[in-house]
Amino acid sequence: MEKTKCLIIGSGPAGYTAAIYASRANLQPIEYSGLQPGGQLTQTTEVENFPGYPQGVDGNVMMMELREQAERFGADIRDGSITKVDFSQRPYKLWAEDGTEIEADTVIIATGASAKYLGLADEQKYNGQGVSACATCDGFFYRKKTVAVVGGGDTACEDALYLADLAAKVYLIVRKPFLRASKVMQERVMNNDKIEILFEHNTLGLFGENGVEGAHLVKRKGEADEQMVDIQIDGFFLAIGHKPNTDIFKEWLETDETGYLKKIDGTPRTKLPGIFVAGDCADPVYRQAITAAGTGCQAAIEAERFLLNS
Repeated sequence: MEKTKCLIIGSGPAGYTAAIYASRANLQPIEYSGLQPGGQLTQTTEVENFPGYPQGVDGNVMMMELREQAERFGADIRDGSITKVDFSQRPYKLWAEDGTEIEADTVIIATGASAKYLGLADEQKYNGQGVSACATCDGFFYRKKTVAVVGGGDTACEDALYLADLAAKVYLIVRKPFLRASKVMQERVMNNDKIEILFEHNTLGLFGENGVEGAHLVKRKGEADEQMVDIQIDGFFLAIGHKPNTDIFKEWLETDETGYLKKIDGTPRTKLPGIFVAGDCADPVYRQAITAAGTGCQAAIEAERFLLNS
């Protein structure tokens, strides 16, 4: 059995920033980078909205640099995932997928969230070439172009409105005959001349030579008047929700109805002493690299203070 003052679960901006701060505080943290080392940013190409990169930066490059920075200060960063936890008492017990058992005085959970996809093969084929699950991350690349947003809730409407400020035209692909979004959001979308709502449409696939050039849709699928529809688009944005990667913690920590971990009074603290949360696994609202990094910093500072006072 290994012992550590601080175990960080997950990488990405939150986990790596927590590792930088925890290492500089001489906590000698162990960090497990998880199923997707570097987190969601490794799924995007260019990151233009993170301060300090005036020319933008490749998401993978940025995550590698954050990792190197944490390792420079002594963080023990390991590939692999934590698959089981026992938070019944301190020190907390955790198990990695290779069977390693670790006792930790403090734990920082930075496991992130995964965007929900439709499950089309074309989503993977065109990932980073016109398919995105983050309008605020990638919308800038579609100025004066035509894009589509999939979804009918508040997030989809917010994304459509955001993109309408940048793009020439926005299709909102909604599989139901109505929007699930709040009345205010519905009115804003319906009153925006740049947004065309395609009710009762499902996406069958995407097409294009060097990236997305269009989408194959079906209108009123399974009905007598079912109709195939093709639209010309340059970008395809998923806005059907995110799933926080928190399943192994639900027995021990409080979550909201979607699975996002609950924080105490807006701090990184949870109801269990010495367990802190950072990044998208506890953030259904902002979900940005810069906010995730900020909460990683907060969680590490809280862990340091907790250890000093316990």
